[in-house]
Amino acid sequence: MQRIIKGDQVVVITGRDRGTKGTVLSRVDDRHIIVEGVNVVKKAVRPNPALGVEGGIVDKTLPIDQSNVMLVNPETGKGERVGFKEVDGKKVRVFKSNGAVVGAKAE
Repeated sequence: MQRIIKGDQVVVITGRDRGTKGTVLSRVDDRHIIVEGVNVVKKAVRPNPALGVEGGIVDKTLPIDQSNVMLVNPETGKGERVGFKEVDGKKVRVFKSNGAVVGAKAE
């Protein structure tokens, strides 16, 4: 089980995009994730009429290492560390600061 999965809200803790919050769009491999609005670069693209691709300069989101982001705790709005715990026979992610289950709705 991964500490950060698709759809999580994360904050970048290091690099040129430090402090930026975004949603995880996908996992590239075991270490890298793509975060919305983070690590966006300009890329020159050649036109390809066969594929219907126009040429020009486009924005492309590149992967970022998962060690450079922290999961955002909705209660505090800050990035926090995540651990694992067994609840009702299932392995779940919990925030280290207050022990709240990640993704659980407050009732």
